[in-house]
Amino acid sequence: MAKLLLAPLIIFAVLAGWVWVQRLYSRFALRHPELGPFRREGGCSCGSGHCERSPGSEARPARPVRASIEQPNRADH
Repeated sequence: MAKLLLAPLIIFAVLAGWVWVQRLYSRFALRHPELGPFRREGGCSCGSGHCERSPGSEARPARPVRASIEQPNRADH
């Protein structure tokens, strides 16, 4: 009986968590416009070797990624 009640609660928690993450991302994108516009999901459906865009979705260039990789400090003996 507990499993029967627990399964829908877990599914609801996962879906609610996903909505929360999307809202966080949207707010972050509003605070940091230099990183590019907020992109919603579902702009393209690809399959069978071709890609179809849904109406209203527009191709946007990928925003540049700024990353720096530091070399580890090695003491050569």
